[in-house]
Amino acid sequence: MDGADNIVKARLRIAELEKENKALREEVAALHHRPRELQRALSVADIASMKKQTLKLGGAWRAAFGEPERCGVWFIWGNSGNGKTNFTLQLCLELTKFGRVAYNSLEEGDSLSMRESILRSGLLGARGRFVLLHESMADLSERLSRRKGPDFVVIDSFQYTQMSYRAYIEFKERHRDKTLIFVSHADGNRPSGRAAKSVVYDASLKIWVEGYKAFSKGRYFGPAGEYVIWPERAAVYWGAGV
Repeated sequence: MDGADNIVKARLRIAELEKENKALREEVAALHHRPRELQRALSVADIASMKKQTLKLGGAWRAAFGEPERCGVWFIWGNSGNGKTNFTLQLCLELTKFGRVAYNSLEEGDSLSMRESILRSGLLGARGRFVLLHESMADLSERLSRRKGPDFVVIDSFQYTQMSYRAYIEFKERHRDKTLIFVSHADGNRPSGRAAKSVVYDASLKIWVEGYKAFSKGRYFGPAGEYVIWPERAAVYWGAGV
């Protein structure tokens, strides 16, 4: 009898465990089918009350590019010999009024031509607020993540990063609190390379450089919509009255 009783008890226990196991499976299945929580949608009132940090650019900068949002992606492109580097360094000087600026010169490094361009742009007066770098994107990402990292960073050129569009998105998402400024080669009047063409569509401020002028192509415009980089050379290219 003892043996028979033990068998009965074992069978009853197995039945209880199977019932518990079934209940657990049903709970797990319910969790899988439970709708996940979505981010709250913004109402018109929410949008109207949002506070965004903007850059109150001055003078010719404001006339060309208005008052862009402080953080995001800017994209500068143009053909060689049209004033792209000079423009970007002049922009860096303006941005030192708002925070720390780094220029990652992947293409030229600390070459003599880069040195002359920096001196010509007036950045010598921005000591402590501007640094020239020549480092990998991994090292740059680490620098940007530091507490006292740059607020603005120029990456020259996008082609030298060898980034795919997916790698660009990951980099951008990692540094959403920064202004990332990519400088790109051009193929005709478009950025050179498939990834660069995708990035320019994603950028909030798009700047085309031609004939020593920089033109805003969206999404921020000032009343002029253009910035003269080098008046004398722009006059030669565009004619008198620049």
